[in-house]
Amino acid sequence: MLDVKFVRDNLDAVCTAMKNRNTSFDADLFSALDSKRREAIAKEESLQAERNAISKQIGGMMKEGRTDEAEQAKERVRVINEELDRAAEVREQIDADLRNLLLATPNMPDATTPIGADENDNPEVRRWGTPRNFDFDYKPHWDLGSDLNIIDFERGVKLAESRFYVLGGAGARLERALISFMLDQHTSRGYKEWWVPALANKDTLTGTAQLPKFEEDLYKTTEGLYLIPTAEVQLTNLHAGEILDAKQLPLRYCAFTPCFREEAGSAGRDTRGIIRVHQFSKVEMVKYATPEQGWDELESMVADAENILQTLELPYRVITLCTGDIGFSAAKTYDVEVWMPSYNGYKEISSCSCCTDFQARRANIRYRDPENFKGTRLAYTLNGSGLAVGRCMAAIIENYQNADGTITVPKALVPYMGGLEVIKSE
Repeated sequence: MLDVKFVRDNLDAVCTAMKNRNTSFDADLFSALDSKRREAIAKEESLQAERNAISKQIGGMMKEGRTDEAEQAKERVRVINEELDRAAEVREQIDADLRNLLLATPNMPDATTPIGADENDNPEVRRWGTPRNFDFDYKPHWDLGSDLNIIDFERGVKLAESRFYVLGGAGARLERALISFMLDQHTSRGYKEWWVPALANKDTLTGTAQLPKFEEDLYKTTEGLYLIPTAEVQLTNLHAGEILDAKQLPLRYCAFTPCFREEAGSAGRDTRGIIRVHQFSKVEMVKYATPEQGWDELESMVADAENILQTLELPYRVITLCTGDIGFSAAKTYDVEVWMPSYNGYKEISSCSCCTDFQARRANIRYRDPENFKGTRLAYTLNGSGLAVGRCMAAIIENYQNADGTITVPKALVPYMGGLEVIKSE
């Protein structure tokens, strides 16, 4: 959430930033609410000052025998208290309206985020690896997975509905292998692993900005809890309402969770295969940092995501998201895209973002550094996929397929697959 004072002092810049994000900001409404809020606060303060002054006089009046004046003063205090209650209600409603406006407003893009309209304006940063040239007719992962009986789409629909699938045999083993491999890679690089709930409450999802903006994309229970769309929600809110010690920072966390998304706005997109589904596995990275550390931590987070693909020997590229394509909470984002033969192109497999203090303000995550400043400051939060497991599996199936319809297991995964080197029909 943006800071009220920042918006007030930089109203034109905020409007321009939101326009670059393909959205808008109601500057007139903000200014009106902000003005009413300050008027309401001034009125409360004036009434409180009057009440305090009169209250101090009442004792003297009683001592001097000015009983009638004292009673009149007491009556005035009673009336002021009623006026204060009404003034507080007005101010609280204005506060709520102003907060709701800011809760629906995305983060300010960093100055290094390129201005652009959509994904077509995302500049490429670098590439790694060379896409494979097949000397046979390769298959997309949805066909090859079905042929080998390791992915079953029909039973997924039978058990749930469309955009669910079942993994069997080596497919299930590959999913488990990828999860363990990714977690081992991240913990070996300084991340602390967590195991978190797959359900979150409203405050938790508001803290990371999934609510209120993206409620239609979430699965909600009758008890008011939500199935998490990513472990970012839980890992970021682990320290909600807390004050961290600057000496602890940066904190680097990771976790595997199942993830659930309604994908309400994705009708017709990636309908085949396991690229865009309602339930998927993901290993997530989250960091807490000082503002001075934040941008270096973003670069290292991208490197940690790249490490997974390099170790698996999967070709990929890194792009920077432009203002028209960047996520709601992010100030700057790098996407890591893996090569997918079935698309004859690269497909997102990790998105790494620095959210500055946007989420920390919503979740009230602060840090104390008495050697450098008084009081507390909001922390920077960062998040990134490390990686989306289903998409990684799809990339392996497609890039490692053989002419005889089998799949070679990447060398790094063989120990996690119990020594299995080739996946054959089951």
